[in-house]
Amino acid sequence: MKVHFIAIGGSAMHNLALALYKKDYIITGSDDEIFEPSKSRLAKYGLLPEKQGWFPEKIHLGLDAVVLGMHAREDNPELLEAKKLGIKIFSYPEFLYEQTKNKTRIVIGGSHGKTTITSMVMHVLKFAGVEFDYMVGANVEGFETMVNFSRTSKIAVFEGDEYLSSPIDKRPKFHLYKPNIALISGIAWDHINVFPTFEIYVEQFRKFIELIENNGSLIYFENDKILADLAKKNNNKIRVIPYNTPKSEIINNKSILITKTGKLAIEVFGEHNLQNISGAKLICNEAGISDEVFYKAISNFKGAAKRLQLLAENTKCSVYLDFAHSPSKLEATVKALKKQFAGRKLVACMELHTFSSLTAEFLNEYKGTMKDVDFPIVFFNPETIKHKKLPEISTNQVLESFDDNRLKVFNVTDELVKYLKNQNWSDKNLLMMSSGNFSGIDFKQFANEIISL
Repeated sequence: MKVHFIAIGGSAMHNLALALYKKDYIITGSDDEIFEPSKSRLAKYGLLPEKQGWFPEKIHLGLDAVVLGMHAREDNPELLEAKKLGIKIFSYPEFLYEQTKNKTRIVIGGSHGKTTITSMVMHVLKFAGVEFDYMVGANVEGFETMVNFSRTSKIAVFEGDEYLSSPIDKRPKFHLYKPNIALISGIAWDHINVFPTFEIYVEQFRKFIELIENNGSLIYFENDKILADLAKKNNNKIRVIPYNTPKSEIINNKSILITKTGKLAIEVFGEHNLQNISGAKLICNEAGISDEVFYKAISNFKGAAKRLQLLAENTKCSVYLDFAHSPSKLEATVKALKKQFAGRKLVACMELHTFSSLTAEFLNEYKGTMKDVDFPIVFFNPETIKHKKLPEISTNQVLESFDDNRLKVFNVTDELVKYLKNQNWSDKNLLMMSSGNFSGIDFKQFANEIISL
């Protein structure tokens, strides 16, 4: 098959392009901006466009399909040409479904934890020697790409994102996968730019449950009341399986999972990760993996990139990176670090970077989320707000929204870096949280600098 990617440089899009290339598809693509690591990875396989921009002449009747990325716009000249020629246009999730419609599809959704749970399931299946297709929203140790397909696999594991599918398909991505085995980790309002009320946001999860295949199963976190109500009220012919927080203890900054067969040291930590393990175990059980095999595998799972990722450490200081940007993720992440390192102070820097977090009416959702932090810091770049074409927000608005008189707010990267480098890092941990990079921080290099101070 010959497939053209409109906006091939995206994180998800370039991974799908690589997966299809490895499956012997003929791939072409375009984009008006491509950043690292997409640029180098596409170049490695000869898929990097010669010139940046949109070129309608790349669209021709010899193509079997066009895959349209979210970065493109509705008036994209290549998209218009594909429509004119009547070429089949797929959104990213539509194409994933087409590749796996005859397989058992495992889809992990939820406002938080879905990347980690998906990564855990992938880690366990690989350990167990099970062949499977997958799509995950982060780099996972042991896997070269974030997407992969096999002609002989019988299982597909997808991270189920609730964001829109494409510029011309406003359905949430996870509505297109029609899972046989589904998990929802929790529901906490996000993506205010496309789901303007919490009720509209919740409705997307109700619809997701409705789309589970008959005789399938729904695994859900039962302590989320709204989610539990949705799970119990579903009208599908499906099995409903709740999960909760397993028993554990912390010894010398190490988390120990307490199972029916004994105690198990694990690499990840935090109450939310313990819940993630519970959910992942039930998915793996549904896929035929025994408890014994699951626990052997999960004991050495180190996490996905940017999910409580340890960047650098010495005997008195550890530096972590996390994707946390929504209020629920922020609160869970800081609680995890405080509990894990009870003898250390915590400096936590959170960047307002997403559409929701940079929207004035959503800011109040962050009230009290930094209460467990000893030195709370928030960063935002006014240029990012302009780029997203959002109304300006002020430092005072941020201070009022977080409602924490200890909070420091920065909007210049160099000033934030200078402040952090001037701290005494003895018996103190640093947590950097963002879906971006604080307008130019090299996290690994910066972490090494912090522990060397």
